[in-house]
Amino acid sequence: MVALDAPEAPTIPGIDTGTNVGLLEREEVTESLDPGDHERFAHYVRKERILESAVTGRPVIALCGKVWVPNRDPNKFPVCPTCKEIYDGLKQPQDGGGDGPGSNNPGGAGR
Repeated sequence: MVALDAPEAPTIPGIDTGTNVGLLEREEVTESLDPGDHERFAHYVRKERILESAVTGRPVIALCGKVWVPNRDPNKFPVCPTCKEIYDGLKQPQDGGGDGPGSNNPGGAGR
């Protein structure tokens, strides 16, 4: 059986690495919240209005009626429940189901 020597520390010319310990520092990035952020929501607004506001600085109006100039990442906040309710209502058929008069189903309810 062959005995192995203890591994040697790597050497760098001109640097004494025998007893020094290196410390790798990194900057801790924390996103600060402004006062009132805990009350904020991400609101539904037409995309073209967001772009227009970014260019002109004019405020936008959300589905819920909130008026503001968007300047924060909406992914950091929960969706406004009022905006979500209104948006979901816009996507659903307004006649109560889709089989009644005025729907796109030509067969009616009896077929």
